[in-house]
Amino acid sequence: MIALIQRVSRASVEVNQATISQIGHGMLVLLGVEKTDGQETIDKLVKKLANYRMFSDEDGKMNLNVQQAKGEILLVSQFTLVADTQKGNRPGFSRGASPAHGEHIYQQTIAAIQQAGLPLATGQFGADMQVSLVNDGPVTFQFTF
Repeated sequence: MIALIQRVSRASVEVNQATISQIGHGMLVLLGVEKTDGQETIDKLVKKLANYRMFSDEDGKMNLNVQQAKGEILLVSQFTLVADTQKGNRPGFSRGASPAHGEHIYQQTIAAIQQAGLPLATGQFGADMQVSLVNDGPVTFQFTF
């Protein structure tokens, strides 16, 4: 699993020119699911999202997690994150999950984030989405599990 996490002042997802979800201050999580991902991987990601200190405290230091910062999470599936780009001029997706497994892991991740009590909005798995964001900082981190 690869997750690209961006601290945002706002972010939204459109499908067919209609906004399907949006958040204010928080984190945009672009999620790439691999063949071998399962519940253990989901648990590691959710723990990291809940506890990762990427929001500024009153002194301007990154000491607050998303809950302490009263932020939201926007989770968007993005299979291209797992692409192999080392050879040639075309990405390979042999590490990527099948569509069925990818959607299952994505839905399980949604449930786990909600169970952790984190405010969550989502994209639409498999859809052609237009994702808009204002990266705050900019602050971006990549998690690989």
